[in-house]
Amino acid sequence: MRVAATGLDVIAESSDEAERDERYRARRLRLRPDYRTAADAVERYLVQRGAFSSGDLATTLDDLAAVFEQCEADGLDVRAIFGEDPVEFAELLLANQAEVGWIASERSLLRSTIDAIAGDPRVRLELE
Repeated sequence: MRVAATGLDVIAESSDEAERDERYRARRLRLRPDYRTAADAVERYLVQRGAFSSGDLATTLDDLAAVFEQCEADGLDVRAIFGEDPVEFAELLLANQAEVGWIASERSLLRSTIDAIAGDPRVRLELE
């Protein structure tokens, strides 16, 4: 069991995240210009929307790159990727990551707290 991160652990984690970010950036730059612009727009939306730890964001961006790479290989135009609503596409991408990371535990806590308050017999909660 890991009790506390050492300075070397933090540096290694930061280094891993930096390498992962570099790989994503390189993948994005290999996309054709219209795909790259679209990927930039989705990335901006996701970052502004928030609710990510850095690892969760990196996973989502890896997924985004994979979608664009596959669509480019399939010869799809940008509208075919997004459909009528680009926000719906971005939210779906986000939903695919929704149950990982810290937000998953916060969602679970919210659900169980409300279930307990509402009298769900499966959940016990000590109210102050």
